[in-house]
Amino acid sequence: MTTIARRTFRASPHRTASDTWTTIVELLTQGGRTGAREELLAVCGIASSVITDQAPKQSPIVVTCEGPRTRIYCLYDEEALESADADEAPLGFDPLQGEWSVSLPCLAEDLDWVRGALQKHSRRITARDVAMGFDIEETPDASKDTPLVLDVKGFLGS
Repeated sequence: MTTIARRTFRASPHRTASDTWTTIVELLTQGGRTGAREELLAVCGIASSVITDQAPKQSPIVVTCEGPRTRIYCLYDEEALESADADEAPLGFDPLQGEWSVSLPCLAEDLDWVRGALQKHSRRITARDVAMGFDIEETPDASKDTPLVLDVKGFLGS
């Protein structure tokens, strides 16, 4: 089973859609100046459009990597003004470790142009129909072929 982290960002009217995307990028890149950061910022306008349409309200932005999967939701309207349901805390792992990808939820009527626009900037950042929810293709994981071995003596401290 894949470990999953969830974060919920305050969007409009607390911050603009582009500020929301930039804040999400900061979380994912952990403030570092990396190629991944540049790639994520290159699609700011497209991601901002998805955020403006409130697609990540019910269907998350899904980030997969060699580590845990991250689901990112956005809060809107009054919920965005009240911070009780928001969780923008840093992650305890690198969400872009190794081979990573980002799947943006998108309204069906915008899906074709969003996919086309994303392809011009990145092969790692894709869009899916918001109606699909968050089920996307699993990242290959070599550990699935390795049996789990429990060190009972080590676990019990013997």
